[in-house]
Amino acid sequence: MALVGRRDGRNFGYGRQLSYAGPQALKDMLGGGHYGTVKALSDRWQAFVKWCRSEEGPGINDARRIDRKVLADYAAYLRDKVKRGDLAVSTAQNRISSVNRTMAALRGDQHVKLPSPRKALGMQRTGIRQSVPQGQDRKQVKPIVDALCRDHQQRAAAIVLLARITGMRLREAILADLPRLSREANELGKINIQDGTKGGRAGASAPRWIAVDDHVRGALEFARQVSPADSQNLIARHESYLTFLQEIIRPARDILHAHNLKGFHELRAAYACERYEQITQHRAPINGGQCCRVDRHLERQARRQISYELGHGRIDVVSAYVGGRR
Repeated sequence: MALVGRRDGRNFGYGRQLSYAGPQALKDMLGGGHYGTVKALSDRWQAFVKWCRSEEGPGINDARRIDRKVLADYAAYLRDKVKRGDLAVSTAQNRISSVNRTMAALRGDQHVKLPSPRKALGMQRTGIRQSVPQGQDRKQVKPIVDALCRDHQQRAAAIVLLARITGMRLREAILADLPRLSREANELGKINIQDGTKGGRAGASAPRWIAVDDHVRGALEFARQVSPADSQNLIARHESYLTFLQEIIRPARDILHAHNLKGFHELRAAYACERYEQITQHRAPINGGQCCRVDRHLERQARRQISYELGHGRIDVVSAYVGGRR
């Protein structure tokens, strides 16, 4: 959507409401597509707008009144929430970054922003998991799958299984080439996760082979059974990826939450912890394991293998799934 007025008008020409103006400016700046990016930035912008309208905030509804002091006050508010344990450092930093980006979209320049979210908060994000991943016990996963199926959400149930059994990301599970994976499982005893991967990590330059067992075969078989008849993956030909997220994934999250599962990503972390224990014969650090003290070489080897299977390029990222070295 274009500007609804002149850029020097209220909310820089994007309408009367701050909550409406931010997302519209982001859509203009990013152009067509980029739904996930616009959605994530808009959600964080709404958190900022809510603060702006609150008693703790400046009580404004016009982006023209937002200056560096307002942003600094917002950073101080987020800092207090982090210190109280109500917000993760990473979440606070992402909120500041998103406000910076939305302000740039509204203003058309970079003149009002906090140059460093990390410095603004005065806190360093650790990137190390602090909570035990949910879904490690497969007995916890089965009731979720059953509940989704009862709610006619078989495709969401297939994603739950693929995420937990193979460590796929949400997008990877949705776009997985199921006939190819089934063929590889039967002929090679392993599958190569290539579809929907992050950062262009696909093809011969970035193979990502996962060993196959009966659980993997079962997850693939179920996914193929619930896949639309005219599709290679879990999206029907008449559906878009965006439609799938809105109509399938969004309501499925409510069922996940009702069964005390924060989200699909928790299942990926559960997979990582399971693989850690399989490789090292020790529990993952987040579960109290201390393999690092027993065999540092084996511990590093496990992290390298898990990083490969999850589709990451650095082994330090594995700490976000299995915990830090003890």
